[in-house]
Amino acid sequence: MNQMQVAEQTSRAGLVEKVANYLREHIVMDHFQPGQRLPERTLAQELQVSRTPMREALKILATEGLVVISPHRGAVVADVSPADIKEKAYVLSVLEQGAAELACVKATDDDIAELQALHYEMKAAFLRRDRQNYFRLNQEIHNRIVSLSGNASLVEIHANLSRQLYRVRYLSNQKNDKWSVAMAEHEAIMAALEARDAERIGQELRNHLGKTWIKYASDDATAPEKGGDSGKELVEGESP
Repeated sequence: MNQMQVAEQTSRAGLVEKVANYLREHIVMDHFQPGQRLPERTLAQELQVSRTPMREALKILATEGLVVISPHRGAVVADVSPADIKEKAYVLSVLEQGAAELACVKATDDDIAELQALHYEMKAAFLRRDRQNYFRLNQEIHNRIVSLSGNASLVEIHANLSRQLYRVRYLSNQKNDKWSVAMAEHEAIMAALEARDAERIGQELRNHLGKTWIKYASDDATAPEKGGDSGKELVEGESP
């Protein structure tokens, strides 16, 4: 393979990733709802890309559990059951607890200082009642703690599972009527990490994850808003 072919492959992979990110974000934010069909042709035209990167992007989302692809309907936004969400949420919480305990041992002082800076940014978003940025920073903090575990397998499994639950976490953030409690729990998590107290951070994370979003893995959390068009297709009758 010559340099030009390598460059073309890299460019194509970057385009597929951008398309996948666009679709993933719209599914997570409930713009594309469970059961809604995602026709390749219409979406490709909207994003001004060919159908090949669109098809590859949809396959990526299928591996993440966000989309189901069938021969007759094409790509459809996955409708995950509350029971499945609860199972995955439990596994994710166990992974994050283990990662945090490892991070207490492996993280450098600079690592913890960077996390604390993110925490202060998140707290500022909380004080502004800026849920969008609060959620973004919250997820970044959780992911950063996992990465500080230094366990590549744990990081990979967590990333895959986290993508599957991202929509639930986002929706639970919008509905969380005990936001101040969640913020206080994050303060306790950071204090335990700064103290490098592995046992305490495990307890704090169990408490935090149990109260803030796992309880939202129910019909109420994942159901579309009343009056929404969860079954509506982007273009009526179009073949995928």
